[in-house]
Amino acid sequence: MSLTPEEVKKIGHLARLNLSESDIALYAPQLSRILDFIEQMNQVDTSQVEPLANPLDISQRLRLDEVTEPDIRNKYQAIAPQVEAGLYLVPKVIEEA
Repeated sequence: MSLTPEEVKKIGHLARLNLSESDIALYAPQLSRILDFIEQMNQVDTSQVEPLANPLDISQRLRLDEVTEPDIRNKYQAIAPQVEAGLYLVPKVIEEA
């Protein structure tokens, strides 16, 4: 798959990149090779492959779910400008149109 300069420009715009014309000429073949490789991987038959959460056959060490820190919320909220019902009150930052 060969990407056109316009397609590379569009990809750059979607990625919020400011690409110069020399960048577009540089990235077009690179992105085309990446897309060709993805297409090649899509052709592989994976119907007999079992999905894995982890490629290693090991179990994850888990720790007990217990509280290890003291609750000092009241200490932090005592110095906050505005608190109500255990929540910090902040100024509204979203303007309605």
